[in-house]
Amino acid sequence: MPPAPKATAPQETGTDGFHEPRREDCPWCGSKRLRTRLRTPDLRKRGPGTFVVDECRDCAHAFQNPRLAAEGLAFYHQDLPQAPYPVPPRRHRAAARAMLPFPEPESWLDVGTGEGAFPAAAKRYFPYTAFDGLDTTRRVQKARASGHIEEAHRGRLTDREIVNRVHARYDVVSMFHHLEHTPDPREELRAALTALRPGGHLLIEVPDPHCAFGTLLGKWWPWYAQPRHLHLMPLANLVAELESQHCTIVATDRRTPHIPYDLTGALSLALTRTLPARRTPLLRAAIPFLATATVLDHALAPLLRRTRFANTYRIIARRGAPA
Repeated sequence: MPPAPKATAPQETGTDGFHEPRREDCPWCGSKRLRTRLRTPDLRKRGPGTFVVDECRDCAHAFQNPRLAAEGLAFYHQDLPQAPYPVPPRRHRAAARAMLPFPEPESWLDVGTGEGAFPAAAKRYFPYTAFDGLDTTRRVQKARASGHIEEAHRGRLTDREIVNRVHARYDVVSMFHHLEHTPDPREELRAALTALRPGGHLLIEVPDPHCAFGTLLGKWWPWYAQPRHLHLMPLANLVAELESQHCTIVATDRRTPHIPYDLTGALSLALTRTLPARRTPLLRAAIPFLATATVLDHALAPLLRRTRFANTYRIIARRGAPA
């Protein structure tokens, strides 16, 4: 897919055209019993406007409402790093090890691969697997040039051209912190299952909206990530959806995927929001506080990952044979 044209800054056009109409019902279950869970500005880029996260009182699905339209998504995603938090290779290796109990895949598609950091780490455990990557940015071409993946697909998994190209080609499709960025997670799941061969496995990691840090830290919880995260899906909802698509849930995990970044991320957002634009000396002064928050995140992680403070969950689902 060709790159989208650079969006016009909302300072020039206003933010009204950046949003779709506000929904009165839940995009997951259709219930009209909604409550406002969060109101927040753009804490990372200091952009204009306020963003709202509503939650369904019936199924607990949380979603941006009103949702960014295509132009808004293009603006708020431009010039962003691959991930807003550090992803060390050991974390990628831990995610790859989750697939070791299953037969070694012949082919693996990593969706939202960026520059291919996950496939590069996973090859340590799956040296005979052909890894491909998909991403909407030029990073996927860098991943191929660096040898991290064999084939680069640029675009969205739901694009008709890509759906046809990857149909039933893969034994594993992985999505790490990808679904929360998509306008329609259900459509994305269907496209991922289409890319799998019968009996293939779907590996998903997403933020857990039930994480207690979301309540404790409020708008400073880094996994709200407004306005870039469009959906926060409870584990039960994704499990039910996959089962409705004739998948077997072979594993769920709320412990191992936890990312020790909640306190560091909250402090980073607070500093970004409150310090003046030219803030290099002040940022240097804040380094000891950020270092302390990082130490606390990692020191508390073995305990927190066993509690409601765990911030990420993983699902491994096996696609059933077509009816």
